[in-house]
Amino acid sequence: MMGLAVVLAATTALPAAADSGVRAITIGEVVALAQRNAVAVIQAEGQQRNGAAGLRSAYGAFLPSVSVSAGANRQLPTQAGQTRVVNGQIVTYAPEPWSYSASLGASVDLFTGGSRFFELQQARAQSSAAAANLITQRNGAVLAAQQQFFNVLAARESEAAASAQLDQAQQQLRVSVLRLKLRAVTRSDSLRSEILSHNARLAVLQARTALAVANASLTRAVGTPYPVTAAADSTIDRPGLSLDDESLRQLALEGPEVRQATASLDAARAALRIAWAAYLPSVTASYSRGGNGAGSSFAIGGDDLSSYSGALRLSLSLPLFTQFQREAQTTQAQVARENAEASLRDARLAALESLTQSLGSFHAAEERAAIQAATVQAALEDLREQQQKYAIGAAVLLDVLTSQATLDQARHDLIQAHYDQRFARAQLEALVGRSL
Repeated sequence: MMGLAVVLAATTALPAAADSGVRAITIGEVVALAQRNAVAVIQAEGQQRNGAAGLRSAYGAFLPSVSVSAGANRQLPTQAGQTRVVNGQIVTYAPEPWSYSASLGASVDLFTGGSRFFELQQARAQSSAAAANLITQRNGAVLAAQQQFFNVLAARESEAAASAQLDQAQQQLRVSVLRLKLRAVTRSDSLRSEILSHNARLAVLQARTALAVANASLTRAVGTPYPVTAAADSTIDRPGLSLDDESLRQLALEGPEVRQATASLDAARAALRIAWAAYLPSVTASYSRGGNGAGSSFAIGGDDLSSYSGALRLSLSLPLFTQFQREAQTTQAQVARENAEASLRDARLAALESLTQSLGSFHAAEERAAIQAATVQAALEDLREQQQKYAIGAAVLLDVLTSQATLDQARHDLIQAHYDQRFARAQLEALVGRSL
C-alpha cells in the first residue's frame, strides 16, 4: 500500500510549464507583422520596385539622350614648337602647351517600328504583375502566420485537455487505491489506474512541448526579435461567412493570382509585338557640336576655343537578314504568349478548385465542431456515471477506462475541428483577398 501512495504522490508532482516570458499577440497583429517581416513579402516588394523602375525606363525611351564631354591636354614645354617623327609621320607640337576640346551631343529615335510603345505596354504589364505578386505573397505570408497562430491555439487547447485528463486519471487512481485498501478490487485495478495516470502525465508534457514549438514557429512566421504566442481572440471563431458562395466565386476569379496571370499574359503579348517590330525600319536623328583650341594656361575654354563645328544627322536602318535571329525571337515570343494563356486558364481553374475545397472544408469543419462539442459533453457525463458506478462496485475498471478513452478522443476531435474551421476560413480570405 505504501508503494501505491508513493506512486500517487509522484504522479501529482507534475512540473509546471516553463515561464518563457513570451508576448501575446492578437490575430490582427499577426497579420500586420507577417505583411511587414515575411521574407517572401520583402522580396516581392523589391520586385515591385524593379517593375516601377522598368516602367520609368520605358517612358524615358521617348526622350532624347544627351551627352557632354570636355578634355584638356598639356604638352611638355620643351616640346612646344618642335617636330618629331611618330610612327613614320612628322608631328609638330603646338606652341601653346595647353589644348582643349568640348562637345555636346543629342540623339533621339524617331521611329522604331512601334517597339517603344510595345515596350511601354510590356513594362506596364510587368509592373502590374509585380504588384499582384506582392499581394499574393502578402496573402501567403498572412495565411502561413495565421496557420501558426491556430497551431498555438490548438496546442493550448490540447494542453488544457491533457490537464483535464490528468485530473480525472489521478482521481481514478485515488479511488482505485481506496477500494484496494478495502479489498473491494484486485491489485490489477490500481496498476491499470497507475498506468492511466502516467499516460495522462505524459500527454501533458507532450502538449506543453507542442505549445513551445508552436510558439517558436509563430515567432518565426511573424519575424519578431522577441518570442510571441497567440492571445485569446474571440473574433477567429465567427459563425458562418459574410458572403454567399456565388460572391466568393466572383472574388476568387478576380483574386491576386488571377490578376498576376492576366498581367503576365499582357506582357507576353507586348513582347510578341516587339518581336514583330524588328521587321520594320528604324529612324534616328542626332545632333552634335564641338570645338577645340589651345592656350598658355589651364582654364576651361582656354585662350582660344573657337574652332566649333556642328552636325545634324538623320539615319534610317533596316536589317534585311539577321541569320534568322528575328524569326527565332518571334517564335520564342509566340511560345511565351501561348504559355501565358495556358497559365491564366489554369490560374482561374485553380482558384475555383481552391474555393470549392476550402468552402467544403469550412462547412464540414463547422458541422464537426458542433457535433464534437455535443460528443464531449456526452462523454463527460458518461465518464462521471461510470466513475460513480465503479466507486460503489456497480461497474468494472474497464468501463471507466473505455469512457475515458472516448472522452479523450472526443476532445481531440473537437480541437481538430476548431483548427480545420479556422484554417479553412483563412484559406478563403487569402484566396479572395479580403476578410470574411
